[in-house]
Amino acid sequence: MKKLISGTTAYSVFANDLKSGTLSHAYMLDFADPENLRGALKILALGFFGLDEDSADGKRLLNGSLADCIIYPEDGKKITADGIAEILDESAMKPLERDKKLFVICGFEQASPLLQNKLLKTLEEPNAGVHFLLGVTNPAPVLDTVKSRVKKLTVPPFTKEQILGALQRAGDNPLNADAAESCGGILGAAQNMVRGGWFKDVVSAAREICTTTEIKDIGEVAIRHGETKYKTELLARTGILFHAALVKKLDGGEDEISKLWTIPALIYAQESLLKAYADVKFNAFFQGLLYDFMLRLIEENNKWLKLRQ
Repeated sequence: MKKLISGTTAYSVFANDLKSGTLSHAYMLDFADPENLRGALKILALGFFGLDEDSADGKRLLNGSLADCIIYPEDGKKITADGIAEILDESAMKPLERDKKLFVICGFEQASPLLQNKLLKTLEEPNAGVHFLLGVTNPAPVLDTVKSRVKKLTVPPFTKEQILGALQRAGDNPLNADAAESCGGILGAAQNMVRGGWFKDVVSAAREICTTTEIKDIGEVAIRHGETKYKTELLARTGILFHAALVKKLDGGEDEISKLWTIPALIYAQESLLKAYADVKFNAFFQGLLYDFMLRLIEENNKWLKLRQ
């Protein structure tokens, strides 16, 4: 995680502000990864105090016991009125161990408008040496009046190569490459895929759907995978496989999936999966949806194969 975050523009901007002495009194980190938002904020906090994660004070910061780095709320807890009141009271006090104090608020978008408003004046004019670092996974619920008082740092989705590198550094796993490709650039999503046995089943199911080319087989496949809890994930993974096959086919190459389908059929698969994804959102009967998708895809493929003859 540290390598990923330290390589972002957001981290560079923050580090440059520190180095140049132009540190803003308040920042907002926009990072759409709820699994890793707190960790990313702590990485910035280490930089704020110039601490190494392996140093004694660095370890204190990470475990929440560094007096001048207040990380709120506790992991798994919600932002409350009492918590905001404590932050306001604490912000009026001088740092205890250093010349500056940092308040890290994780999941700030979850604070009600009333609680956000309570912080406005302090965010705009904090006491000397007091700084704020707000973390959000979605900036939309944050009041415009708050946004106007903070310097925004945005971490965009990572590339699949970056995600794969992070997963590999955590441990070799045969699912790493598939998770990196399927997570949409969100490390936490990829980590959950690798940890959960469900993703292995999704990968296997998607591959079976993509390699089923006989109409007589689609009923059994639809029944086998029609009761999955991970409907959207299965459709997304199927779409990724078909897209990769299309790219391979257009480049003149061939793999296990691309060799089974014509280019028009692969294009049709992309369009049909988008519709299927929308239908799932409206609680469509998934077993029937899979059957219909495979039937129409095979018919499309057979049509183009006959034209070649």
